[in-house]
Amino acid sequence: MGLKRTGEFRQDAVRIALTSGLTRQQVASDLGVGLSTLNTWVTAHRDTDVVSKEDLDLAKENDRLRREVRILKEEREILNKATQFFAA
Repeated sequence: MGLKRTGEFRQDAVRIALTSGLTRQQVASDLGVGLSTLNTWVTAHRDTDVVSKEDLDLAKENDRLRREVRILKEEREILNKATQFFAA
């Protein structure tokens, strides 16, 4: 029989999964729970106040900024390669 987790643990896990910027697989692994278990908890707590609207807005903004940074790094890498090519 599996280990029973407290309601507080589940709520914290959901909050981390929704706001940390980590993949759910990473969060599940870090917390020592299965991915399907974490997904079940997220689904069950989606409509509750586990995560405030402000936290969700910040998490969305962080995700947007991470994507933007990734794109800018890729563009910089392409420009550096082009500069080296035309300098030769």
